[in-house]
Formats: sequence, C-alpha cells, structure tokens
Amino acid sequence: MPESDKTNTAKSEQDWKRDLSPNQFKVLREHATEYPGTSPLNDEKRPGVYRCAGCGQPLYASDTKYESGSGWPSFWEPIPGAVETSTDYKLAYPRTEVHCAACKGHLGHVFDDGPQPTGKRYCMNGVAMTFVPSEKSG
Repeated sequence: MPESDKTNTAKSEQDWKRDLSPNQFKVLREHATEYPGTSPLNDEKRPGVYRCAGCGQPLYASDTKYESGSGWPSFWEPIPGAVETSTDYKLAYPRTEVHCAACKGHLGHVFDDGPQPTGKRYCMNGVAMTFVPSEKSG
C-alpha cells in the first residue's frame, strides 16, 4: 500500500481545490458535513482499509467499522497514530473533531456512545475517505 504523503500540509488552497472534488474540498478543508445516508461507504462490507481522500493516509481497518444507525460510516477505533482530535465549538456545545494526522483534513467527530471495546463512535464523512479492499490471496 502506498505511504501517506506527509507534505500535504504545505499544499495551497488552489492545490487542494485541484486535487479534490468540490464535496471533498468542502468537508476536508472547510469542515463541512455531508448529508447523512449519502455515502456509498455506509454499505461497504468488504475487508480492507479506509484512507484519507486528501492524502491517502490509512485511517481505519474494516474490522473496526460498525453500523451505528447515524447515517455516516462509523468506527470504534482508528489505526494507531492515524488521526488527531481538536475541540469544535460550532454548535451550542463542544464536540471532538477528528482530523487526518498527516494532512490535517477534517474527517468527522468522535462520540462516547459507541460499542465496546472502546465505547467510541468515530462518525466519519464518507466523502473524506476512500476504501481500499484487501487483496485476496490464492
């Protein structure tokens, strides 16, 4: 699998606009949220890895994905070191925002109402990620 491009934080706004779709740019660079239920990744069930659509950083293994009923792809744990968090005050209450650790793109939010073993729900914008299925051996 290709490694993440650690130089992406130096990209200009024009570079990001060139490299991302308009929806990806809105979510990853302007912290927008896609409409619930619109991501094809909601229905993705194959083994593989979910990666940042901005830089290719591996974010979540498919075996940590679960159906949260929220309308967004949800995971109970990221790949170690793949994401960072910050506090988002855009609503009337603070939320924990999740960013790609490599390119700092906005991915979604994490909540404390997920399944065990972590109790976390990493509620991600599907447009902010790509899915790479595992190669079949044989």
